[in-house]
Amino acid sequence: MRRAKISIIGAGNVGATTAHWCAAAELGDVVLLDIPATEGMPAGKALDLFQAAPIMGFDARLTGTTDWADTAGSDVVVVTAGIARKPGMSRDDLLSTNAKIVGDVAARIRDTSPQAVVIVVSNPLDAMVQRTFQVTGFPPQRVIGQAGILDTARFRAFLAMELGVSVEDISAMLLGGHGDTMVPIPSCTSVGGIPVTQLIPADRLESIITRTRNGGAEIVALLKTGSAYYAPAAATAQMVEAVVRDKKRLVPCAAYCDKEYGVGGYFVGVPVILGSAGIEKIIELDLLAGERAAFDKSIAAVKELVSVMNRLSA
Repeated sequence: MRRAKISIIGAGNVGATTAHWCAAAELGDVVLLDIPATEGMPAGKALDLFQAAPIMGFDARLTGTTDWADTAGSDVVVVTAGIARKPGMSRDDLLSTNAKIVGDVAARIRDTSPQAVVIVVSNPLDAMVQRTFQVTGFPPQRVIGQAGILDTARFRAFLAMELGVSVEDISAMLLGGHGDTMVPIPSCTSVGGIPVTQLIPADRLESIITRTRNGGAEIVALLKTGSAYYAPAAATAQMVEAVVRDKKRLVPCAAYCDKEYGVGGYFVGVPVILGSAGIEKIIELDLLAGERAAFDKSIAAVKELVSVMNRLSA
């Protein structure tokens, strides 16, 4: 049986760790690509990872490259390319720079892997997945943003810490944009089937939600010279698995919503069924009044972000 071909664009911490998770789970053969200026770096990381295969017992071909031809015909392409915000850099500067980088990457994907499912991880996430969609011209179900699984994982982790229970027993859902406007949905969050609102007082739950929204910033503050990559990479690998193994996972992803939730043609975090075709269905929830208001506010923030990106890129 032919193994899936998974190309990861950007061989930094998130990209390389995604390659690690995907190879170790034998999700397919992995191509790790970075820009020519990195010279042998992606090849070195791929070789190092392959040399772990005999120890960890996984079979996967690993290629590190700066040549887009090596990615041709990929089944899944993961986009982690872009720069992190630097001291003195404005939000608009970051948005403009990464929109150009991701736009260039999207054009390459369009030309080399026209049938691929594309998973975008680059930040600002909600704008970068929109840019990928704009440039590739792919059907919207084949362009997906990774944020919801990561944000949900952080929420679940903090709830497990609070309650002293296994993370496996916590089921949660978050909607909206990635960042401080994300919308945890307590009505869709339970612990061993028990609604979380019966286990945690409202004020304490709100504190955990706030920590979830600031989950990435908390790690940046602790690391001081970098940002999170283990959990973002694990979340991305879960999405890759859902596609290459046609798992039909019901997970939150940044998906193109038009009539759904009344969004009007933007990528926002919503629950979807994820399988070999990409996003196979968007699930529309009946939200409580407060949840709906928070979701509408998050959608407005996404629209504003995209509007600024389009203006800067014009």
